[in-house]
Amino acid sequence: MTTISKHGHEVTLINVFTVDPAKQQALIDLLTQATETTMRHLPGFISANIHRGLDGTKVTNYAQWASIEDFQAMQKDPAAAAHMKEAAALATSFDPSLYVVADIFTAEPELVGVEVEP
Repeated sequence: MTTISKHGHEVTLINVFTVDPAKQQALIDLLTQATETTMRHLPGFISANIHRGLDGTKVTNYAQWASIEDFQAMQKDPAAAAHMKEAAALATSFDPSLYVVADIFTAEPELVGVEVEP
């Protein structure tokens, strides 16, 4: 489960892919399959969320790892590297970066009409 906390030690990969709209679903399918069959079974994997850009040209992968060392080990895993190469081939460009949470803000529940976790 995705956890967003400024007190945690996890790192977050945010990778924004630019794709031809005709390839957007193929990239989503590939990232979904790679996460299901490989990434989620690697040490330190916490969660992944794949986002479809509404304009058809973007796919964003938001993945959390327990540590930077776990993320770096994933990059050296042959199966993970093969999936990353396939994803890069579908995209016209991609921009992966690692992050840690700097701060968190949530809406007041009465303003959005839904229950918001603190």
